[in-house]
Amino acid sequence: QVQLVESGGGLVQPGGSLRLSCAASGNIFSISTMGWYRRAPGKERELVATISGAYITNYADSVKGRFTVSRDNAKNTASLQMNSLKPEDTAVYYCNQRFRYADYWGQGTQVTVSS
Repeated sequence: QVQLVESGGGLVQPGGSLRLSCAASGNIFSISTMGWYRRAPGKERELVATISGAYITNYADSVKGRFTVSRDNAKNTASLQMNSLKPEDTAVYYCNQRFRYADYWGQGTQVTVSS
């Protein structure tokens, strides 16, 4: 059974940085694609970034050059480094683990960018 636990959210001023972490249980982590999604108030959930088991990354256009996704297969963790944060980055951020046709989700962590 896969369980995902996010951490690292919080309140930050525009232009600031935050690092989100996702700790995963189970033994399929290294062969899963890990992703970060977000849902802003009144909006649908959207893809932020993904990293495959082969370390291939993919980013939403809105975060390219500002966010970096990474993973540590030895520790079963995935991270999202967020720099140059903007108010429009405010959302609940969710960690996702995808293996074949199965999707697993964390509980989400709030990121608020405000002065």
